[in-house]
Amino acid sequence: MEVLLGVCVVLLAEVCAGGAVGAAEYRGFPANGTDQSSAPLTGLRRPENVSTVDSLNTRYVLRWDWPHESAVGQNVTFTAQYISERLFQKPRHEKHWISVCVDVLEHRCDFTGAQLHYLALYRLRVRANTPQQSSGWVQIRFCPDKHAALGPPSSVRLTSIKGHLEINITDPLTSTNQSMKTLLDNNLSYLIQCWRRSEEPQKAEVLQTENNIVMLSGLDRKTWYCVRVQSRYDFYNKTSVFSDTHCTRTGGQMSYWQLFLCFLVSLLLCFLLVLLLSFCFYKMFTLLKSTFCPAVHLPDHIQELWSSGCRAPQLLAPESPESVCEPLVMACTELDAALVNTEDQDFSTHSRHGSGDSGVYSTEEDSSTDEAQRREA
Repeated sequence: MEVLLGVCVVLLAEVCAGGAVGAAEYRGFPANGTDQSSAPLTGLRRPENVSTVDSLNTRYVLRWDWPHESAVGQNVTFTAQYISERLFQKPRHEKHWISVCVDVLEHRCDFTGAQLHYLALYRLRVRANTPQQSSGWVQIRFCPDKHAALGPPSSVRLTSIKGHLEINITDPLTSTNQSMKTLLDNNLSYLIQCWRRSEEPQKAEVLQTENNIVMLSGLDRKTWYCVRVQSRYDFYNKTSVFSDTHCTRTGGQMSYWQLFLCFLVSLLLCFLLVLLLSFCFYKMFTLLKSTFCPAVHLPDHIQELWSSGCRAPQLLAPESPESVCEPLVMACTELDAALVNTEDQDFSTHSRHGSGDSGVYSTEEDSSTDEAQRREA
């Protein structure tokens, strides 16, 4: 009766504490979540203080303690396994246990590679082994969403923009570099603390937001401010440690003499730039001109013509063509020879047909001969 009353008190305490699982889930488990219902079957003691205190985001590490004095001179190793709560409720659940660490010497086992779902419920167990015997199993209930610690933002960047501070926050990352905000269905928020660098962080202004980019305004100009960010998960009231502190100085309004000085410097730089470009253009033009149009020196006699007033030397004078051209006279000797031959033929013909008038033709022949001789002369 006293045992039954003690079990009822434990169940009532768990229900009042806000546990989400029923009484059957807690059967055989004390308040610390470790299975101590069965006594060790052998003389080998079981591991102690089994917990997942090193679990962060989706990196799960199971740790335990071992009393060394109970196994002096024995080679003790450890085996760790896990099973989902759904399969654990089945009658023959022993075959569904999955081993993660087998016969390891360390007092820890990394369950990150097992890829346990962040929103699921599991049972983890561990036992001690020697070549001759094994201890009893020690079980704990493990829900990553509830028991794994939440990490701070993976990075925080602080930028000063026109007297304001822009805070760029990067979400905590899982073991596979996935955003924890996506894993938690955007139920992740951030707590921002901002203070002057000369003050203490306890006097900081606090701002809670779900945005990854936050602009802080209303700050003093030319003043150093420091910022640190904390991750929050309100469903299980989980908070992370603060990120590293980042400090920067806000900008300020420039005075009139600073503006005027900047204007003069800009004007001088522009003038020097234009001067440099002009000089480069002149050098380039000179180089191209000397390359494609080289300077040629005229001979001395041509230079004398230029100096005497003549614009250009002329080989011919168009206004007096007779001074350079002489009339060409052609002797028509061939035409005269042809004419002599024709007259000789006529003379012989007349001499054959008119031999009776020899006296007359003789006179005409003599006159024709004299005329031909004169022409030939």
